[in-house]
Amino acid sequence: MKIRQGIWLIIASLMACAVVRADDGHGGTETIGTVRQMYDGALLPDLAASTFRHIDRLFPTRIVRHGTYVYPLPQARRQLANFKFTSHGHTWDLYDYLAVNRVAGLLVLKDGQIAFETYQLGNSRTTRWMSMSVAKSITSTLFGAAVKQGLIRSINDAATQYAPELAGSAYDGVSIRDILMMSSGVKWNETYTDPRSDRRRLLEAQIAQQPGALLAVMRSLPRAAPPGTVNNYSTGETQVAGIVLHAAIHRSLADYLSERIWARFGMEDDATWWLDSPDGMEIAGSGFSARLRDYARFGLFFLHGGVAQGEQVLPEGWVQEASTPKILKGGTKLDYGYFWWPAWSTDATPDPAGAFSGIGIFGQYLYINPRQQVVIAEWSARSKPEGMDIIDDMDFFAAATAALR
Repeated sequence: MKIRQGIWLIIASLMACAVVRADDGHGGTETIGTVRQMYDGALLPDLAASTFRHIDRLFPTRIVRHGTYVYPLPQARRQLANFKFTSHGHTWDLYDYLAVNRVAGLLVLKDGQIAFETYQLGNSRTTRWMSMSVAKSITSTLFGAAVKQGLIRSINDAATQYAPELAGSAYDGVSIRDILMMSSGVKWNETYTDPRSDRRRLLEAQIAQQPGALLAVMRSLPRAAPPGTVNNYSTGETQVAGIVLHAAIHRSLADYLSERIWARFGMEDDATWWLDSPDGMEIAGSGFSARLRDYARFGLFFLHGGVAQGEQVLPEGWVQEASTPKILKGGTKLDYGYFWWPAWSTDATPDPAGAFSGIGIFGQYLYINPRQQVVIAEWSARSKPEGMDIIDDMDFFAAATAALR
């Protein structure tokens, strides 16, 4: 075990600072970049695409096993044709969106059937692609499964009740619900491209691949506000959620995801999930990689209320509770759920109609519209972590949904 850990520490160090080669799936190899280049926004377009489909090479991973049953995704009789829509004061169409927003894969389901599917930038149906913060929505969903099984009594419980290693830190007195709302009150700077930010501190701890390194970062943070009163987007908060969940379920997050959802619902392929150290714990807020169709199937699982092959995996009402805007202590409305984003209103999309999304940097989306029974899974390879959505993605999703009515 120590030899294996030592090898992975050497590999992780090299992967953080050196460009390497990866199998391209066709008998050849392709160059991939480093995790620091990713967060610096310093990958050339082709290198970004090759890196994003091989993120399982950047850190040790654990496999999320699929089962023998595959949930069918038939072709819809009515396919999504080209359509025009407005965003940021300009008129665009489907092809503009794919090109301008550097979409690497797009799958649109209407009533559980494929209305549109395309793979770009060297990808194919068998490609696995990173989800980045869509992993947070997956982690949130596992909390629902744990509550349904009675492994977590209530999300109003204190986080330290399940993870006593958080005692004595700023997470003392913080509930699981506070964490799922990213409202713990713990100070945090999420700026991806700033090497001095807390987010980059956490990334460097991950690069170190030392057991407990990420927990040490989170324990070192000061308090900025009383729990439940202020929302502050924090990937570190998601790692704390993962620590609490891991303690409650007494197994790895990857194994629990496979057991309760991935194999049970019928994903067609295994997924992979980054670890904080060799044979360690999953990075609960990022580093999840899967096929596009399986992301869409996860969306269907959530759309259908958390039922898998007739079994209620999530508590009744969990989907509505997790995906809708919350209220902070003191009455302030929060446009955030439990690691899910309610769709926002724009000039072109004044009424999001109860839609919501899992969202990851560089343009990863899992959009769910319960009213219209639409699920959209999207991969992108944008040049910077944020701010490169030239066409507002919510405008596109709303327009695609309208085109299928």
